Order: sequence, then C-alpha cells, then structure tokens
Amino acid sequence: MGFLLTIVELAIAVLLIALFSLLSLIIIEAYRRRNNNTHVDAPAIFEDPKSLKQKYISLIIPAYNEEHRLPGALDETMLYLQQRAAKDKSFTYEVLIVDDGSADGTKRVAFEFVKKYTVDNVRVILLGRNHGKGEAIRKGMLHSRGELLLMLDADGATKVSDLEKLENEIHTVARKESKSSTADSSFRISDVPVAAFGSRAHLEEKALAARKWYRNFLMKGFHLVVLLTAGPGIRDTQCGFKMFTRAAARRLFTNIRLKRWCFDVELVFLSKRFGIPMAEISVNWTEIPGSKVNPLSIPNMLWELALMSVGYRTGMWKICTGTSN
Repeated sequence: MGFLLTIVELAIAVLLIALFSLLSLIIIEAYRRRNNNTHVDAPAIFEDPKSLKQKYISLIIPAYNEEHRLPGALDETMLYLQQRAAKDKSFTYEVLIVDDGSADGTKRVAFEFVKKYTVDNVRVILLGRNHGKGEAIRKGMLHSRGELLLMLDADGATKVSDLEKLENEIHTVARKESKSSTADSSFRISDVPVAAFGSRAHLEEKALAARKWYRNFLMKGFHLVVLLTAGPGIRDTQCGFKMFTRAAARRLFTNIRLKRWCFDVELVFLSKRFGIPMAEISVNWTEIPGSKVNPLSIPNMLWELALMSVGYRTGMWKICTGTSN
C-alpha cells in the first residue's frame, strides 16, 4: 500500500512540474511577444491614401506556396471586380497579393497578374520568409488604400461576389452607428469602425456528418477553447473571408500579435475590447483540395490561444488606441 501511495505521489509531482513548466513557457513566450505589434521589420503604418490613388475597396490575399490554386482564384476575382467597375464608375479597387515566403512559383504567378492588370489594380508584397497567415494579412492591411478592406483566401473557397453581403451589412451598421441617412454627403464609410465576418456555421451540420469522429471531437474542443478565450458572438471565427472599414482595420491590425492560425480569434477579442460592431454573415463556401490545416494544427492553435489569453489578461500585451491613416 505504501509503495502504491509513493507511485501516486510521484505521478502527481511529475504532473505538477509539467503544468508549472508549461505555464512558465506560456508566460515567457507571451512576454517575448509583447511588442509583436510594433512591426520591427515593417513599419506599422497604413498607406496614406493621399500618396497614391485611393480605392473604394482593397482585397488582401495571403499566399504561401499557392502557384496552382492562386491563378483560378485571381481570375474569378478580377473578372468580378472588372464587371462591377464597368457597371459602376465610382467603384475602384485594388488587389494586394502577399507572398508569405513561398518556395514555389507563387511570386511569378502574382507578378503575371500585375503585368496583366497594372500595378494600380494589382500589387504584390513580398515577405521574404514565411511568417504565417496572420502576419501576411496584417502586412497587406497596413499597406492598403481602400475605404473597405477584405481579406480572402488564395484558394477561392468563398465566392468573391459574396463580398457584397458583407459590404451591405457594413454600410447598414455604419449608418446606424453614425446616425447618418443615405442622403448625407458628409458620410464616409471608412471613418466608422465596423467588422463583418463571413461564416460557414450554416454548413456545420453537413460538415459534421461528412467528417471523421475524431476531427469533429477536435473541432468541438477547439470551438470550446475559442469560446472561453474570446467569448461568444461569432460562431465561425476561422473563415478566411472578413471585411473591415478602414477605421476598424487600423485599430485591429496595429494591435494583433498572433502571426499564424489564431489571429482570427484575436481579431474577435480586440473587436470586443474596442467596442467595434461585428456582424456574422453566411457565405457560399466550397472545400478546395490542398488545405494547409490538419489535425496537427490544433496544438499550435491551442498554444496561440493560451499565449493570447495570458498576454492580454496579465496586461503584458498593451492595446494601442492611437490612430493613423
């Protein structure tokens, strides 16, 4: 009996040491990332719309080894934008392709579209090395010129025309927030902080039936952790189709510190801290082969969520409330 108690005590001691070590690592890493939002390798500024021709909307596409999926998505995107611009002369746009240190021909594909559509409509940002999807989108947002800023994935999983759903919702909420009428000529959509999140939540029942049980278990567990970390309000935080007014984007993207998968959750968290109105809008979504998310991504996501929770709740991650262009 005494031997058994010794084994149990030893196991408890090892468990406590492991938990203490993990907590220490989280605190140390959270502290190390406290200044991640200062953009040491790229200034944290929004491109001044006065220095270049201002656009109504900027589309930011992060791309990492996407030479095969990117062309189809860009063809569909440019066709939609050109058709809409032909119908509405006031509709101006730019597409920013952010190459996140790709090792394939992504950069070549991106510059082919610049040549085809001119640098005024398509621009490329090269990060040199891989930083993560969150960092790629942040760089694109910080160098955009649009009044509205849309992030979307390079695989074209969401129909680009669905941006109108998010756009209309943002206009509705912004006018309500600013108490402006449709006839108010002084109203500027870019000045009212609003965020609209594309959502696949309406497809969840079908997805649950199609996925293997362990993937459903992992995703349900992840959603629970997200709920505990960022709170309720947005059911699908991970959809890569999100739109922000310029005022919302400059607050959010000068503060986010997470560089990879869970920056979406940080956006929700920060939106709540800033009191930025959020809307969740159902979008058409199709699973495209070649996804870089796999079950091994879950531990990395949980790690980032733990860092975020510790960073903000201990005050190590300070929130900047200043504004820029």
